[in-house]
Amino acid sequence: MTIASVESLSFGLIRTAEAARAAGHRLALLTGHREVYRHELATMPPGLLDVIDVDTTDTCAVRRVLNRLPRLAGIVNTTDTWGTSVATLAAEFVLPGPDPDAVRLLRDKARVREALHRAGVSARTAVVVDPRSPEEAAERITASIGLPAVLKDSAGTSSRGVWIVRTPEALRPALNEAARATLKGRLLAEPFLSGPLYSAETLSWQGETRLLGVASRLTSRSPAVREEGAAFPVALPPADRDGLEQWVRRVLAAAGHDQGFAHVEFVLTAEGPELVEINRRIGGALIGEALCRALRVNVYEALVDITLGRRPALLDAPRPPADLRGPAVAFVLVYADEPGLLLDWSGLDGLDAFPGTVEWYPVRVPGDPVPAVTDQRGCTGMILAEAPTAELAGHRAWAAATTVQAVMAPAEGLVPVR
Repeated sequence: MTIASVESLSFGLIRTAEAARAAGHRLALLTGHREVYRHELATMPPGLLDVIDVDTTDTCAVRRVLNRLPRLAGIVNTTDTWGTSVATLAAEFVLPGPDPDAVRLLRDKARVREALHRAGVSARTAVVVDPRSPEEAAERITASIGLPAVLKDSAGTSSRGVWIVRTPEALRPALNEAARATLKGRLLAEPFLSGPLYSAETLSWQGETRLLGVASRLTSRSPAVREEGAAFPVALPPADRDGLEQWVRRVLAAAGHDQGFAHVEFVLTAEGPELVEINRRIGGALIGEALCRALRVNVYEALVDITLGRRPALLDAPRPPADLRGPAVAFVLVYADEPGLLLDWSGLDGLDAFPGTVEWYPVRVPGDPVPAVTDQRGCTGMILAEAPTAELAGHRAWAAATTVQAVMAPAEGLVPVR
């Protein structure tokens, strides 16, 4: 039987295909962006995956491919962009899957914020504004939210469409930028949260949620506000971990998420955790790989279980003692210093000298254009390192990443080598 994946996160495809095979199924990737998976496809064991090229933004075209697949058993989704369409197609084919309406809710950060506020899970409020009416928008933000504030695309991903506004003088320019930007949703304004950023990685089944662990998140200074790295699992005192698990359960229940993985970003403020956003999937970048290594299990087997409509075994697995857990893992994103054409990287040949079994995960290849460096489009690859603790892994990954640099050339007048 076949499990279809309509697009995927850039990393984790091999582990998903292995999980499908372990369940007695074959994975087929439907993609209109084969280049996104270059690293995974280049290292994929032969015969493990079928790749079908199709415009995945065309639901009719995807439906035709699904109809041709032999004995379709389920449809995997690990992305935000295709979440709603996959849920709708799963319901159409009478396959297990989430409620499409619940997926639509989680894709709208404004509606999620409203739901949490109504449920009493968050004291923070938010407002939707129209940046094309900057006077009205500025007045509403100042009156309802105050400054500092965060303006962001209610359906945005990959750190795109985010503006941190700290002063009244900076509000109008940010609104003007937002008016010129191509937003996937509406412009949401909410209070700026003071404190370190984390993500809770969770797994749910029929309303029961387990906290698999917490990842630290490092972000850049304003105005770029891009993700720089992460480490997993963060060591929390038992009482703090238990309290966080109860909080994240309330958050997901209020948001209507009762099935599957969730990547819940939050800031640990002086008053406690406050939600940044919820993604109904395994965390992006190398979070999935970190989960697999630290928990010593292929967590994508749980993804396959849920796709097939059965309770994931991972939900009931005992918490391993410290001496049986895998290594802590950290990764750092290597950004280009400026937009242009990627020629190569310097420093990769020196990574073996660093401690921590350092590995290089390329996101782009020489010849690729890098259109921007203020968000994750500027990431050219990632450095991953292991250690006994997330703190040490983070130090190792950062030390190695500082020696790697993307070698760029101006894009104008140059022809990509690919």
